[in-house]
Amino acid sequence: MQVSSVNNVKIYNLSHGKSLPEWLSDRKKRVLQQNDVDIQKRIELIQDFEMPTVCTSIRVSRDGQFILAAGTYKPRVRCYDTYQLSLKFERCLESDGELVTFDILSEDYSKLVFLHIDRYVEFHSQHGHYYKTRIPKFGRDFSYHYPSCDLYFVGASSEVFRLNLEQGRFLNSLQTDAAEINVCDINPVHQLFAAGTLEGRVDCWDPRVRSRVAVLDCALSSITDGTEVEGLPSVSALKFNGSLGMAVGTSTGQVLVYDLRSSRPLLVKDHYYGLPIKSLHFHDQLDLVLSADSKIIKMWNKDNGKVFSSIEPQANINDVCLYPGSGMLFTANEDPKMNTFYIPALGPAPRWCSFLDNLTEELEENPESTIYDDYKFVTRKDLENLGLTHLIGSPLLRAYMHGFFMDIRLYHKVKTMANPFAYEEYRKDRIRQKIEESRTQRVQLKKLPKVNKELAMKLMEESELPTRKKKKKDNLLSDDRFKVMFENPDYQVDERSEEFRLLNPIVSKVGEKRRQKLSHHSGLQQDEEEEEVEGRGSSEEEESSDDDDKSWVEEVREQRRLIRAEENRQQEPQRHSQPRFYQIKAGEEFRSFGDVARKQKMQKTSLEERLQREESSGRLNLNDTAVGSKQLTFTLKKVSMNYPELSCFVIFTGCLLVTAAGQMIMSMQL
Repeated sequence: MQVSSVNNVKIYNLSHGKSLPEWLSDRKKRVLQQNDVDIQKRIELIQDFEMPTVCTSIRVSRDGQFILAAGTYKPRVRCYDTYQLSLKFERCLESDGELVTFDILSEDYSKLVFLHIDRYVEFHSQHGHYYKTRIPKFGRDFSYHYPSCDLYFVGASSEVFRLNLEQGRFLNSLQTDAAEINVCDINPVHQLFAAGTLEGRVDCWDPRVRSRVAVLDCALSSITDGTEVEGLPSVSALKFNGSLGMAVGTSTGQVLVYDLRSSRPLLVKDHYYGLPIKSLHFHDQLDLVLSADSKIIKMWNKDNGKVFSSIEPQANINDVCLYPGSGMLFTANEDPKMNTFYIPALGPAPRWCSFLDNLTEELEENPESTIYDDYKFVTRKDLENLGLTHLIGSPLLRAYMHGFFMDIRLYHKVKTMANPFAYEEYRKDRIRQKIEESRTQRVQLKKLPKVNKELAMKLMEESELPTRKKKKKDNLLSDDRFKVMFENPDYQVDERSEEFRLLNPIVSKVGEKRRQKLSHHSGLQQDEEEEEVEGRGSSEEEESSDDDDKSWVEEVREQRRLIRAEENRQQEPQRHSQPRFYQIKAGEEFRSFGDVARKQKMQKTSLEERLQREESSGRLNLNDTAVGSKQLTFTLKKVSMNYPELSCFVIFTGCLLVTAAGQMIMSMQL
C-alpha cells in the first residue's frame, strides 16, 4: 500500500508492496507478515492479480462483475470475478503469436475476440475456444459495430476489413488513402466509425452508406507554439466522448480534443515526454481526460487543460482501464504485477470493495510532495542569471515560498538563449561532486569527553553498528540525563574493582583495543596538519562468536585465579606478624603441635605409603593365595572416648578377601 498526493489529490496504490511466493508455507508467510512492514501494509484486493511475465491489455465487462486481462508468455487470458475477489479461470490461446488486443462483445465474459500478431482472430465462448480465422493483413486494432454485428479490423494496410459475425463471412472492405492505419473506434451514440492513420489523419466513415464523411488533419494541428516534435506525428490513440466529443493521441505525446462540428481542436495538451499516447479515457462527472503514455498517466480538464493529478508507476504502461462509475483504475504494465489505483476524488469505491472508503483515513501516511505539472520552480538568483527579473509581478511568474513558478516551455527557451556555457556549469558540478566524494573517504574525527573516554568510545561503536531491531537504542552521549557521568570525575568507572572484572570477563581484550584506538584518536587530534590517516580494516577487528565464547570462559577462570592470588598475598603478611591460635574440640586430648603437623602430613601421603607403614607396624597383613586372590587382614587402632557417662575400649578386627574373579568379601569382628 502506497499513498501519494499530487496537486492535493490522494492516490492509493493498492498493488504496492512485496508479493509472497506461492511455495512458501503458511507458517513462513505469517512470520514474514509479522516482521516485514511492507508486507503488513500490503492489501491484496484481488487474489493472484498478476501475469506470469507481462500484461498487454486489460478490460472490464459491461456488467462490472468480471475483469479480463491478457498477457504473455505463453499467450493467455485471465478472468477475475469481483464478487469473489479471486481468479475465475485462465485460458491459454490457440495461436502462438503474441496478443495485440482483445475485446468483450457480451455483457459478461461469454463472448470474447482476440487479435494476434500473426493475423489470426480467435473467438471464445463461455466454455472456451470457439473458432479461429485469419485476416489478409497484419492487424493493429479492431472495433465492434453492434447494430450490424460487424468487426472492423485495421492494420498494416490502407483497407478496413469487415467481418460479419451474423453471416460468418467477410464483407467488402473500406478503402482509405492512408498507407497504414493504427487505431479505430466507433461512437456509441450515432455509430460513426473513425480510423487514425500513420500520416496523422483521422478518417470518419458512416457504416450505413459505407462512405467517408470527414477527414481531420491532426498532425498539423498538434504542432503549436513551443511544441517540439521529431518526425511526423501519427495517430496512436482514439476515443469518442458522447455524440460530439473526441480525443486523439499522437505518437509524439500530444492529445487533441475535438468537437466533431469543427475541424480545429478545442485544446492541445502535451505530455512533454515525446512518447506515444497509448490510452485515452473520459471522466464525465468531473469533465476530465485521462491520457497515458508508457511513462505517466495524466488527468486534466478537457475544457482548459488544467492538471488535476498524475500517476507515474514504476514499470512502463501498456494499457489503462477505468472502472465505470468509480474512482478506481487498472493498468497493464511491462511487469508481472497489474497495478490497481484508487482515487477518492474521482469517485467512490466500487460496490464489491466498498470497504476502501473506510480505509482512506487510515492510509494517509507518508504523503509525497506536491508536484506542479508543466511548471519549473526558480529562485530569485535563477531569475537574475536568466535575465528575467523584470517579469517579477507579471502573470508569467507565480510567487511561491522563496521563489517562483514559471512555465516549463518558457524556461527551456530562455535557458537555451541566456546560458551558452552550460557545459562549464556541468563540469564545475562534476568537480564539486568528486571533491565531496573524496572528503567522505577521510577519517572522521570525533570529540571524546574528559571522563569515561573508553565508555564513550564503546557507545559510539555500538551506535554505528547496524541493528535488525525496529527500536533504536537511546544514545547516552546526547542524553542530558547522563551528561554528568562524562563530566564529573567522581563517576569514573573503576576497571580494577572485583565487580567490574567479574561482570566484564573479556573487557581486558576489548579494552586494550579501545585504548589503542583512543591513543590513536588523540594522536590524530594533536596532529592537525596530517590530512589522511589509514585505519585498520574492520575485518581484522572482528572475531567469531565461538572464539568469543571460549575466550569468555578462559578469561572468567583467569580473573577468579588472579583475585584469589591477590587475596592470599594480602593475607600473608598478617599471618607472619600475628600469632596462630588453635581450638581444641570437646573429647580430644592435647599433646603437642607436632601431632597436628603429623596428621596433616599423613593426609597428604598416597595410599601405597600408608599401606607400607601399616604393614611395618604389624597392624596390616597381606597374603597371596595360589589362584591369584589376595587376602588382607587389618586391625584398627585403639580409640579412647572420654565421656562422663561411658568409658570403654573398642577393638575392631576384620578380613578383606579379593577373589581371582574380582569379587570382594569383607568380614569384621567386634
